[in-house]
Amino acid sequence: MTSTALPSPAGAVSRLGTEGAFAVLAHARELERRGRDVVHLEIGEPDFRTPEHVADAAFAAIRAGETGYCPAPGLPELREAAAAELSRSRGVPIGPERVLVATGAKPFLFFTVLATCEPGDEVVYPDPGFPIYESAIRFAGATPVPLVLREDDEFAFSAEDLAARVTARTKLVILNSPQNPTGGVLRPQTLAAAADVLRDSGAWVLSDEVYGRLLYEDAFASIATQPGMLERTVVLDSFSKTYAMTGWRCGYAAVPDPLLEPLTRLIINSTSCVPPFVQRAGIAALTGSQDAVAAMLAEFRARRDLVVAGLRALAGISCRVPHGAFYVFPNVAAVPLDADTLAERLLDEAGVAVLSGTAFGAAGRDHLRLSYATSRERLAEGLQRMHAFLDGL
Repeated sequence: MTSTALPSPAGAVSRLGTEGAFAVLAHARELERRGRDVVHLEIGEPDFRTPEHVADAAFAAIRAGETGYCPAPGLPELREAAAAELSRSRGVPIGPERVLVATGAKPFLFFTVLATCEPGDEVVYPDPGFPIYESAIRFAGATPVPLVLREDDEFAFSAEDLAARVTARTKLVILNSPQNPTGGVLRPQTLAAAADVLRDSGAWVLSDEVYGRLLYEDAFASIATQPGMLERTVVLDSFSKTYAMTGWRCGYAAVPDPLLEPLTRLIINSTSCVPPFVQRAGIAALTGSQDAVAAMLAEFRARRDLVVAGLRALAGISCRVPHGAFYVFPNVAAVPLDADTLAERLLDEAGVAVLSGTAFGAAGRDHLRLSYATSRERLAEGLQRMHAFLDGL
């Protein structure tokens, strides 16, 4: 029987990147299956249980039969609760008609790029930054334009650098605060200066604020609060990190009027809707007790302090104090290994899973990213193993 060559996948798929965290996690799991003990500092997932009252709301909805389709933009009750939370925390009035619900934050990243950009358009995004930004930009056929976050300025950018990257071809600017991977937080004055650059441009703004409740000092600031910016900004939030709900897959965003219909159409074409019982859990998360969130934040702060002190005690490593999220981004330029090799050898030889900063862009070259979303005992063990490995060099 004559064999026939199989057709090739569509070329657009080759433009999609991936997340290094999942590749490293898979390798770490394989080592564990072989009997190795691995300290997981690679994945950004809280090790806490979803608050009980949130889970109970989902169980009650399932028992009540809320297991079918629901409106694609989201349940009215969740849109109302999300609008109230966004209005309270961002300090600007946001009506429920401006809120959409999707299966996590990632759909909004993709859909906002697809709804605003054509091939040849440009998108400014943070570097180092969440790798899905560049992936979505390239998939849409747009041109990614990295905006470097400077370590010597607490991983912020300057208004001058932003202005130099915004051109007539810029259709979208992506901001992220608190940041993945650096833990940096954009100051109100930085956001005000950025607003001055963007207010009269032809660019939309996607403000990724999914770590907005995981803030250790000062109040949260959003570019959407700057005059004239709410009308051009997609304000993105999610339940995953704040409420330890990564597997529930539920996020929400405040969306400018002209983008509501395009984003809703993309939701209908991809996932139809978020399951209603998941949305009931989201309502309970936003409107119920926030004690679990406060407890998680206090524990994350203690872990942050432990990790920063531990990293600063290691030869060749310097580390700035992160002000949000649950990541540290230590500088390893003085270690006699490049960051990629160092990350590989820490996993294979020391049993510590971390990510090279290059997984987050060229500007992450001399860094590692560690997630401290695991217990203090395991963090201490990981730091001890790193100390022994570096001493062995």
